[in-house]
Amino acid sequence: MTGTEDRIRARVADLPPEQRARLAERLRGRSPETAAAHNHTAAGPDRHSAVWFVRHGCADPAVRLFCFPYAGSGASVFRAWGNHLPADVEVCAIQLPGRESRAAEPAYRRLVALVSDLQAVITPLLDRPFVFFGHSMGALVAFELARQLRQFGVPQPERLCLAAFRAPQLPNPNIRIYHLPDEVLKSVLAKDGTPREVLDDDELMRAWLPMLRADIELCDTYQYTLESPLPMPVSVFGGTHDMRVGRADLEQWKMQAGNEFDLTMLPGSHFFLRDSADLLLAHLSTELQSMTTYEGAPPHE
Repeated sequence: MTGTEDRIRARVADLPPEQRARLAERLRGRSPETAAAHNHTAAGPDRHSAVWFVRHGCADPAVRLFCFPYAGSGASVFRAWGNHLPADVEVCAIQLPGRESRAAEPAYRRLVALVSDLQAVITPLLDRPFVFFGHSMGALVAFELARQLRQFGVPQPERLCLAAFRAPQLPNPNIRIYHLPDEVLKSVLAKDGTPREVLDDDELMRAWLPMLRADIELCDTYQYTLESPLPMPVSVFGGTHDMRVGRADLEQWKMQAGNEFDLTMLPGSHFFLRDSADLLLAHLSTELQSMTTYEGAPPHE
């Protein structure tokens, strides 16, 4: 590699994500407007299915488990889950724009737009029983997507499994942080359990923080609207040492469950899905197995 190439790569790496995406699309010969339409509308379910979902496990599943990641993360969080769940379950991890294989695409900053596009791409995969699992920001996305599926009269999840996010009707007790300076934002992340070695890695933080800011903005600008409770069972999980989301915040999810509701607290911080992965997956396995062994339960519609 020449010195000129090194300098060009360094300058491209320093660009904000939106500018990198526009540059990438120009190099592919597409206008930014065409690229935006290509990225954020459902022009072809098959192509979008491959982009939006990283699928593991059974190819002809009895149940699909759609997994929604927390802010600042991607589908890789759920890479190993297929090895710890019943054999007839397919894990469909959601890959949002702005991260991992979609790093060149701009991340969503508003939940309404994200849920609208998710509904378009997920509908072709709702041809068999399915469950939503979402952690933190992912819980909010999963909840609002379930509401939208009900609104449009398409199949709904057999169960909602939501983790580490306060009930949506509760006000946000924290100040908005997505616009704060990097060092202040990093202090908040440290309290949430982000490893110090990650926060001290300047190169990693330059690549990660813009996407994380977009995710936090999506959550900070969320506006709850009153609707009737959802018809499916709701299982909620929390970390016993989560400094931002406590048991009282999680218990209020009961208001959103018109059917069965249960709350399980697991050892760990906000990121207990890493600290207590075995316990969480054991709970999910039990619930998924109950779906595949119980006969005669029609899907929620």
